[in-house]
Amino acid sequence: MTSMQGCATAIVTPFQDDGSLDLPALRGLVDWQIEEGISYLVVCGSTGEAQTLTPEERVQVVATVVEQAAGRVPVMAGATDNDTRRAVEETRRMCGLGVDFILSAGPYYNKPTQEGLFRHFTAVADASAVPVCLYNVPGRSAVNLLPETVLRLAPHPNIGAIKEASGSVEQAMQIIAGRPKDFLVLSGEDALTVALMSCGADGLISVTSNQVPGLMGWMVGSMLDGKERESRSLLYRLLPLMDANFIETNPAPVKAGLAAMGKIRNILRLPLVPLTESKLPVLLAALRRAGVELGGA
Repeated sequence: MTSMQGCATAIVTPFQDDGSLDLPALRGLVDWQIEEGISYLVVCGSTGEAQTLTPEERVQVVATVVEQAAGRVPVMAGATDNDTRRAVEETRRMCGLGVDFILSAGPYYNKPTQEGLFRHFTAVADASAVPVCLYNVPGRSAVNLLPETVLRLAPHPNIGAIKEASGSVEQAMQIIAGRPKDFLVLSGEDALTVALMSCGADGLISVTSNQVPGLMGWMVGSMLDGKERESRSLLYRLLPLMDANFIETNPAPVKAGLAAMGKIRNILRLPLVPLTESKLPVLLAALRRAGVELGGA
């Protein structure tokens, strides 16, 4: 199995001024991310505004990233829905595009019980032809995938990891302490990565690496190499940018930053809107502190 260890970018989906997909810009982002040394790419997650893409557009975006990556790095595709049947269909569709991994978040809005979550993720894993990474993000899904449920799911042969974004270091530790040998725990929050990796986590699926893939990869790689002091130094250098990227709902800040870098247009789809103008100076200052050259609009 290709490893989910390391630093991955939950890549944005660029749009044209009219709101249509900007696939040339997406191809450019893929090439730049790979040149900067990112471990793998995560497509059509919440940072990629997957829920405002049509099924056909999600296929276009994932197929474009798979084609552009051309085997240079693995590709993980989001397959999330609050209807288990549709999540299963999406999983099969994404597997058919040649992705290496599936990322599946908890069903939003329904607020299922832990038993419901167990059955939902089991159905997704049963349908997948590639390893599945569970995604626990209660801030968006409104339900917390508890450690005991994760550990019930972890022995499934198609479930290889969890992206843990509950905000609880203790919850991640409970999973790390009880997990099977080959089950990976990945930070889903940039700012907690060093703390979680010091407790035994295996990597990060990052928002901030959209803007600074090389530095975020260096931070995670330093932890994997046992260079915790070096990693902490990078963390504190990048912490203002990590914070600024959530000054409003993701991915509004990260898209504003990429636009300022000249990488994409600053376009989102409703109900999300571009970063409030008064908050832009905070983001730009954090980018400059991280050493980013700004040349876009």
